[in-house]
Amino acid sequence: MNKVGVILSGCGVFDGTEIQEASATLIALAQHGIEYQCMAPDCELEVIDHCTGEPTGEKRNVLVESARIARGEIVNLKDVKGDDYDAFFLPGGFGAAKNLCTFATQGADCRVDPEVERVLKEANDAGKPIGFICIAPAIGAKVFGDKQVKVTIGHDTGTAAAVNATGAINIEADAEEIVVDDANNIVSTPAYMEAKNPAQVFAGISALVENIAERI
Repeated sequence: MNKVGVILSGCGVFDGTEIQEASATLIALAQHGIEYQCMAPDCELEVIDHCTGEPTGEKRNVLVESARIARGEIVNLKDVKGDDYDAFFLPGGFGAAKNLCTFATQGADCRVDPEVERVLKEANDAGKPIGFICIAPAIGAKVFGDKQVKVTIGHDTGTAAAVNATGAINIEADAEEIVVDDANNIVSTPAYMEAKNPAQVFAGISALVENIAERI
């Protein structure tokens, strides 16, 4: 049985992983009979009150918070090697742009978490496909911009400009669509960068998972 890694960034759209996107990914993988392992870096996140949208002043741990989505079945990203799994998936949420990298504050000049960057490069070097969802393609853009990777964050011109400034190429797409970069073995979908409801999110992520399932 194939086994893939799902890299999470916390729990909650404003300070971690977008939960509906993560759930859609795990469901789509299960529908294809693909075993998965959730994983996250061991670092801190700034907590956002999801009722007010304001910071609480509290700090939490990305790995611990991600374990909520994974039902406790999670591993520390530092213990993962890129060739250990058949593919990797990165759901979105602000955590992808704040905790896995600093794209939310620094745009094209962002820094990617060293463990995230290492695992993604190891996977890519080993020929393993990677699926980026929602804002997570910005991570792929930063890590693989020198390869002129093609990704999508949807139609947002400002975000697209920052993605393109890394050397990557943003391809506009709707929520249900995917962008496939065969040369770099990378697939992406806009999810809630464009979606209006969970059904649209699931349609796009299902298409992404199906494409990667064929690759592995």
